[in-house]
Amino acid sequence: MTVVTRFAPSPSGYLHLGHAHSALFAARAAQAKGERGRFLLRIEDIDQGRSRPEFEAAIYEDLAWLGLAWEAPVRRQSDHFADYRAALDQLAAQGVIYPCFCTRADIQAEIARAGQAPHGPDGPLYPGMCRALGEDERESRIAAGEQHALRLDVARAAEIAGSLTWCDLGEGEVAADPQSLGDVVLARKETPTSYHLAVTLDDALQGVTLVTRGRDLFHATHLHRLLQALLGLPVPDWHHHALLADESGQRLAKRHDALSIRALRAAGKLPEEVRAMAGFGV
Repeated sequence: MTVVTRFAPSPSGYLHLGHAHSALFAARAAQAKGERGRFLLRIEDIDQGRSRPEFEAAIYEDLAWLGLAWEAPVRRQSDHFADYRAALDQLAAQGVIYPCFCTRADIQAEIARAGQAPHGPDGPLYPGMCRALGEDERESRIAAGEQHALRLDVARAAEIAGSLTWCDLGEGEVAADPQSLGDVVLARKETPTSYHLAVTLDDALQGVTLVTRGRDLFHATHLHRLLQALLGLPVPDWHHHALLADESGQRLAKRHDALSIRALRAAGKLPEEVRAMAGFGV
């Protein structure tokens, strides 16, 4: 089977060494075991408020300067909101999403009132305040124009999907535990899809067979495996790689301007030097 990998940056800043590591990791994985695989590029620009055309242009320029070549066409998420809407409709038909009218302040107040809320990998889980609202109340509040998000009823979804596993090339077979992430948001009015829904659907539509990404997204894969089961999508393998850190041990982020590929180029670094800095020397 041909290995198909992808690199999927957000055009909300310039690429840094951590991005270079992730892109090079994905490109190398497509060529593993001597096979001639396919390396794809996706622009994850669902956050239209932070995405900028100049950052997208810089992504293409920086990756090409590093010596990477990707297969056309590039999938841009903002061109495919209809795909995500169709997936939400499919989930709604299964009764596994519900409108949530809670603000962040409402959620924080409920967590404080309860004294102790279940925690997931990213902190306290949503306490389910809107999960039990009746259909009439939901419809009347939506009709009244109340702002709301669409959340996944993860317990109901997990019951429908049954026991699931997924394969990480570094960890082996993993038992899926999507309830550890709680009832995550799948869409908002200003952002008609979430990272979780969009990336799961995109990987399937692009035929990705091996999802490579940072170790910080390991727990998200539990949820993505559930969404695949609900939407009848093919199941790839995953490989979650280590994250590059700065001298203080902090994970690299877009605020690390001095370690952006653009800044390193301006400082006179050669592509092979930057590839080595990103962990991919000869």
